[in-house]
Amino acid sequence: MTVTTRRLLDLTIDDHTLTVPLVWGDDADTRTIDVHAAVVTREGGENLPYLLFLQGGPGFEAPAPFHAPTAPSWLDGALAHYRVVLLDQRGTGASTPFGDVDLDRGAEGIAEYVTHLRADAIVEDAEALRESLGAARWSVLGQSFGGFTILRYLSVHADSLGEVYITGGLSAVARHPDEVYALTYDKMRDASEQYYRRFPGHRDAMRARLDLAASGGIVLPTGEVVSVSRLRSLGMLLGTNDGWQALHALLETDPRTNAFRYDLAAALPFSARNPLYYLFHESSYADGFATRWAADRVEPQDFRDDQTLLTGEHARRDWLDTVPGLAPWKNAALRVADTEWPRLYDAAALEASGARGAAAVYVNDVYVPVEFSLETVRLLPGVTPWITSEHEHNGLRAGDVLPRLIDLAHGRRVR
Repeated sequence: MTVTTRRLLDLTIDDHTLTVPLVWGDDADTRTIDVHAAVVTREGGENLPYLLFLQGGPGFEAPAPFHAPTAPSWLDGALAHYRVVLLDQRGTGASTPFGDVDLDRGAEGIAEYVTHLRADAIVEDAEALRESLGAARWSVLGQSFGGFTILRYLSVHADSLGEVYITGGLSAVARHPDEVYALTYDKMRDASEQYYRRFPGHRDAMRARLDLAASGGIVLPTGEVVSVSRLRSLGMLLGTNDGWQALHALLETDPRTNAFRYDLAAALPFSARNPLYYLFHESSYADGFATRWAADRVEPQDFRDDQTLLTGEHARRDWLDTVPGLAPWKNAALRVADTEWPRLYDAAALEASGARGAAAVYVNDVYVPVEFSLETVRLLPGVTPWITSEHEHNGLRAGDVLPRLIDLAHGRRVR
C-alpha cells in the first residue's frame, strides 16, 4: 500500500492506494487492480473511529473531500463523529478506472472484466482497506447502490461493521429484476402525473418535444440525434429533491436554441462519461438472475401508449444504436445483459448479522421502491428505519439526513 498526505484548510487527507486481486478467491487468476481511498480527518479528530462511505451508482467515484457547499453536505456532520473513508469503488476515480481504454479488450473481454466490478468484489476491497488501516471494525454509510453494497457486506463480513447507515439503499433481496422494474414504472407514472398536475401546460410542451425527437429534429452538440426513449428518460430528474427544476427549465426553453440542446445534453442520464453505469446498472438488481434488459421487457402498456409518461433509471437497449458514446459498447452490453449473476445477499445471514444503525427510506423514491425497502429492513431488526416523504432519493445531500440517522442509531429521538 502507498500513502500520501495532503492538507486542505482544517482537513488532513491521506490518500491510500492498494493493489488487490481483480478476482477475489481465485489464486490462479493473477490479474490485479489498484483501489484508492481518501481518509479525511478534521483537525482534532485524529483518534475518532472510521466511517467508510460507499457511493451510489454503480460506477461512480467518491466525492471530493471539500467542505460544504462545494462538497457533499453530509461530510462536515460526519467528521464530527468519524474519520471518513472515501472509497473510489473499483473501476472509478483514482482506482484503476474503467473507460474507453477498455474497448481494446473486445466485447467478450469487457463483459468478463465487468463481472468483477460488482458489490461482492467492492466489499472484499473494503475489507483489504480496513485491515491495512488497522481497524478491527468500522462504521459504514451507503447511499443508493452504496446501501446495496452494505447489504452484501452484512451478508459476508458483518463482524467487521460497527454502526450501519443506509440512505435510499435498501435493495430488494431475492427478488427478480423484473419485479423491481415493474414497481419503478409505477413510481414514474405517479411522478409524471404529479408533475403535469403541477404544471399542466408542460404535458403539451413535452409532447411537442417528443414529436420533434421522433422526426430527428433534436441533435445534441455531441452529434446524438435524440430518440424518443432518450428524451423520456428526463424523468430521472423527478427522482431528486430539486431535479424537477431542471425539467421545468427545459420545457420552458425553445427547443431550437443552443441553450436547449446544451442543457438537454447535460441533463440526460447514462452518458458516455461513465459507460460502466450503463453497462451494468441492471446488474445491481440481479440477486441471482440474468437481467436481459429488464426495464425494456416490463415496460407497461400505458407507457408504450402515452409517451409523455417519463421514464427514470431505466437503461434502454435501443440507445446502443442511437447514442454515439454508447455504440462502441454494444456487443459487450449485450453479453453483460445475458450474464447469469451470482447471488449477492443472504437473507439468513442478514437476520443473524446483529447489524445496528439506521436507514432513511424515502416514500417517494422512484429508483429504490419503498415496498421492497421495508421488506428488506425487516431482515435487520437492529437497523431503525426513518420513513420519510421529506426527501427524494438524493436526500443525503440535503444535510439533515445523516445527523438524524446518527441520532436514531444512538437511541436519541428524531423530530
